[in-house]
Amino acid sequence: MEKEAKIYVAGHRGMVGAAIIRELARQGYTNVVTRTHAELDLTRQQTVEDFFRTERPEYVFLAAAKVGGIEANRSALADFMYENMILEMNVIHSAWQNGCRKLLFLGSSCIYPRLAPQPMKEDCLLTSALEPTNEAYALAKISGLKYCEYLNRQYGTDFISVMPTNLYGPGDNYHVAHSHVLPAMIRRFHEARELKLPYVTCWGDGTPLREFLYVDDLADLCVFLMNRYSGNETVNAGTGKEITIRHLTEMVARVVGYDGQVLWDASKPNGTPRKLLDVSKAMALGWSYRTELEDGIRMAYNDFLNNPVRAER
Repeated sequence: MEKEAKIYVAGHRGMVGAAIIRELARQGYTNVVTRTHAELDLTRQQTVEDFFRTERPEYVFLAAAKVGGIEANRSALADFMYENMILEMNVIHSAWQNGCRKLLFLGSSCIYPRLAPQPMKEDCLLTSALEPTNEAYALAKISGLKYCEYLNRQYGTDFISVMPTNLYGPGDNYHVAHSHVLPAMIRRFHEARELKLPYVTCWGDGTPLREFLYVDDLADLCVFLMNRYSGNETVNAGTGKEITIRHLTEMVARVVGYDGQVLWDASKPNGTPRKLLDVSKAMALGWSYRTELEDGIRMAYNDFLNNPVRAER
């Protein structure tokens, strides 16, 4: 990407979009276009088409999405499928129609089968059943990455897809009911410490294994791939390292300074038992992550402490 090229970041107020904005600025890109949801509703086809016809961005980072944790996903299946599918189709289609030179679509590791061989390679997509608790979101993301692939094959576009593992960092969502596991833990352990609670109860039994990537490392990879990768197959984004949810709770409690007891509610779902990405493709291209998990949690907790409005959502 040329430093002065017009770049549109969809979802710039979200955690990932904001990190991409930071990374573009750090690398000296000067012509970045953004729109708030009030200015541009990506679920409205005509308004999206009008935006692309007027602005004609040369490059697009599609980071906009409706996201949430296990409970949000399983209680609003239709909403997650509809909103994600329609917004990504609108953006990808309008980018193609208006001559976008390259688009990067951001998905999620939940696109891979629930019991996929570990670590999960990019080619295990659609080889068996998805995790039921986030199937609707996964199907929407699969549709987006496949649409990029089909445009490449039919029309010769240069649209690529990146599938990140669990993300965390500045700009995360700490909502009690709608956040992902790590930010939810940060909030719960922080509040337990403040209230001097003797214990915190977590979902499941603590045995699932998860991988976490600091969001600024993902942003670095996204800009890297826009400059160095073209292809129909998606690229995994992760660390290649995993941790049990039980050990994660211990790490978060240590960072936050909570010294009470952790209890487990096995009546609640664990989700996918293991979800580790094979990141050999990204590494072979010359990229690797920079932020170790405990260091990243410290930075995320500092962001939480300094953004009380976000913590109240």
